[in-house]
Amino acid sequence: MSHPSRRTFMKSTAALAVSAGLCGTSMFAQRQRSTGQTRLAQFDYADVELLDGPLRDQFNQNHAFFMELSEDSLLKPFRQAAGLSAPGEDMGGWYSFSSQFNPPHDMTGYIPGHSFGQYLSGLSRAYAVTGDSATQAKVQRLVRGFAATVTPKFYEGYCLPAYTFDKTNCGLIDAAQFGRDPIALEVLGKATDAVLPYLPPKALNRREMAARPHPNIAYTWDESYTLPENFFLAYKRSGNPRYRDLAIRFLEDDTYFDPLSEDKNILPGEHAYSHVNALSSASQAYLVLGSQKHLRAAQNGFRFVRETQSFATGGWGPNETFRVPGSPDMADSLKSTHSSFETPCGAYGHFKITRYLMRVSADSTYGDSMEGVLYNTILGAKPIQPDGHSFYYADYNDNASKFYHPDKWPCCSGTFPQMTADYGISTYFHSHGAVYVNLFVPSRVRWQQGGAHYALEQRTNYPLSPEVRIQITAPRPARFTVNLRVPAWAGIGTSVAVNGQRLRIVMTPGTFASITREWKQDDIIEYTIAMPLRVQPIDRDHPTVVALLHGPLTLFAVGNLRAPVRRAELLDARQSAPGSPEWRVITSNGAITLKPYSAIADEPYRLYHTTVA
Repeated sequence: MSHPSRRTFMKSTAALAVSAGLCGTSMFAQRQRSTGQTRLAQFDYADVELLDGPLRDQFNQNHAFFMELSEDSLLKPFRQAAGLSAPGEDMGGWYSFSSQFNPPHDMTGYIPGHSFGQYLSGLSRAYAVTGDSATQAKVQRLVRGFAATVTPKFYEGYCLPAYTFDKTNCGLIDAAQFGRDPIALEVLGKATDAVLPYLPPKALNRREMAARPHPNIAYTWDESYTLPENFFLAYKRSGNPRYRDLAIRFLEDDTYFDPLSEDKNILPGEHAYSHVNALSSASQAYLVLGSQKHLRAAQNGFRFVRETQSFATGGWGPNETFRVPGSPDMADSLKSTHSSFETPCGAYGHFKITRYLMRVSADSTYGDSMEGVLYNTILGAKPIQPDGHSFYYADYNDNASKFYHPDKWPCCSGTFPQMTADYGISTYFHSHGAVYVNLFVPSRVRWQQGGAHYALEQRTNYPLSPEVRIQITAPRPARFTVNLRVPAWAGIGTSVAVNGQRLRIVMTPGTFASITREWKQDDIIEYTIAMPLRVQPIDRDHPTVVALLHGPLTLFAVGNLRAPVRRAELLDARQSAPGSPEWRVITSNGAITLKPYSAIADEPYRLYHTTVA
């Protein structure tokens, strides 16, 4: 089969603003232009190829896993609700109907079918990445199987209709755009009809939802406030104004976006992942409606997350809850919980909002934030087990370990394949006559310019090594700009050379460094990012409780976890060998070994150290 075509690179800036969804070109012509303007655009999934390395390995692992899942098992809860023959084994856990459901004592049967849309989305994006015909065929079989089951009866007595439908919506619009399924949007129309009687008249926060009658009084929360993002995307991909109107209806302006737009930090006490996820709805409100209020809300909300809610890893939300800034809550969580960051879900939401805001602003610090979450959280997630047990929480407790969620098929089993499929589209961006290198990972991006095919290929062991080698493919000489993200933490030794000649350009941390020239075949960029060691306190009131960072990597102690250490000793940590995933700190009480999160297996570890004078 033919793979989706490569993107034409030399576009006008105005045209770039059209690309307001996950990618800008597909089998669909864009039905309308976005109102909100962007400075950068995404490449299509097919334009970026991950090369050998940990990101590609993780994507391939998830792709293969979901290709093996039984279609009958995936469709079983929907067929049961519709009164149809339902062959196949129950998946169990949260995914299957069960008389055992007795919250909080037994969560079996919690949200039947909740993650179907996420699995469908992940497979659709995987097809867009690979062009694999078997993947497309599975996507289209799942859409047809689901289409036969659509009924309002599915939501009778259902715990979280908005929560599950939002994922279904995402899966169907991705099957339409990325899986090239010709009936997915028609099925979405019927699925929307089925759920509407069970949705509230407007977006309700969790306290408002708790006041409504519900068959499971302890689990009355629902996330109607996350619906707008995918409704806006459904509008853009279908042209049907019904979805735009539904998106507007479920914008949580009164209790969330209005105060955020006025720079009021109302995050404390809110559920962490879903409220970061809702910031993507505000971003789409800007992109579709041109609403500056919603753009301010997204920018301010994410700033509050970064500045007042984040651990040194970039993760946030211990026990899935935002905390009061200036309180001891974050520091206390290091002893009180092992549920520190809802990792696949949180990383997925984090990548989405940083992509949106980077496209709008071209601010490289959103890339810094994305990079931290990549290396310090999601890249260290354990793979999903065949029985559905999934990695869920990153653990930052003083006595931490990696562990699986006790329930099968939780929500993080759905965002994990979506997250890894999005690695490529998070690595590069473009604008008129320019390509932006955001993540430094083994990869290749291709585009068309002046009727010829060009490419940029990265080879690197970053961040275990500071060097990034970029080779240009240019069948004929062409002038364009290559922009390299200079992390805000980059040291003074950061430098760039082209074809062995060091360039005299300003490498300002927290910006993009631009190289504009006529590029020729096999030109080589050599980018070296100085990665100083530094310590970061858990908060202002606990300056002696610090994490050690090397470039973007947060280093975790493994073994000898309780040895007291001086700040100067931490800052004298040495990498065991060039490119090694291990550092050593020599203290007066013995040596401490430190590793990045992705290098930790089953050994106990510790993120923060209490330093002594």
